[in-house]
Amino acid sequence: MSMDILEIARVQVLEEGRGLSSAQALRCLELPDDRIPELLALAHEVRMAWCGPEVEVEGIISLKTGGCPEDCHFCSQSGQFTSPVRSVWLDIPSLVQAAVETAQTGATEFCIVAAVRGPDQRLMDQVREGVKAIREAVEINVACSLGMLTQDQVDELAEMGVHRYNHNLETARSHFGQVVTTHTWEERWQTCEMVREAGMELCCGGIIGMGETREQRAEFAGQLGELRPDEVPLNFLNPRPGTPFGSFPLVEGAEALKTIATFRLALPRTILRYAGGRELTLGDLGTRDGMLGGVNAIIVGNYLTTLGRSPEQDLELLADLKMPIKALSPTL
Repeated sequence: MSMDILEIARVQVLEEGRGLSSAQALRCLELPDDRIPELLALAHEVRMAWCGPEVEVEGIISLKTGGCPEDCHFCSQSGQFTSPVRSVWLDIPSLVQAAVETAQTGATEFCIVAAVRGPDQRLMDQVREGVKAIREAVEINVACSLGMLTQDQVDELAEMGVHRYNHNLETARSHFGQVVTTHTWEERWQTCEMVREAGMELCCGGIIGMGETREQRAEFAGQLGELRPDEVPLNFLNPRPGTPFGSFPLVEGAEALKTIATFRLALPRTILRYAGGRELTLGDLGTRDGMLGGVNAIIVGNYLTTLGRSPEQDLELLADLKMPIKALSPTL
């Protein structure tokens, strides 16, 4: 009889700090629902041992919304679908105001997002102006998510002082072609590699519930383990009207919690962030369970095209769980 996967994980992950492989992650995802509390408890122990009790809080804002030429099947910002999001640009004063309001929640990270395949010169110029204005107005780390980059653009963002770059792989390599057809998984991976090599922190995660199998979820966890991002945002599909995935069912709460805990066991040292879809998939109780099951970062407020919980609700939850909000590092 093979050794129980949670016994293996206790030694390998908790004691030795080595993340689960894809094959081991699959065994966790296949655990019966009555073992979820045990799985969550171990994931929480791993998080406390390798990351500590602090929670990183982040706000995000869209500099350019909608009108994207890519066909990511989950995204209402694609210009190829009939979803009701239309192309809009945000001005710099609005960007600065959002950064100041984000900092007031206790957040240390503010991410500027644009719905593009990759940035053109106009967007790079706006980001440069925005980063400079934010830094003059408020003390907060500035992150960006601007699509696929060239080496020159990576170098330029690093030189601007961008602290972290987000570029999600979205799903397992074997499933990517069912989600996006206008670019490849390998192109995304290449941007992630360049970001890490330039010395910026890498934020790279994806969306659960886009028709992938459990095997593919486990594959994805292993691929992220290989990439070793500093942060992994875990989204759960919030099906958007007018997109090809608009009629997909929500991920069930039990499945979502198993996924959260499994990703923590595959990525013991990573910032694992609650992102979009958690409100629908998990609700208040499930959100709390996830915070006690490996999650150690959250996005507060609204997402790019969907509403989130109020920042006050999330901050109350952290206070209730006695989880301190990570302070802004004085060395940055």
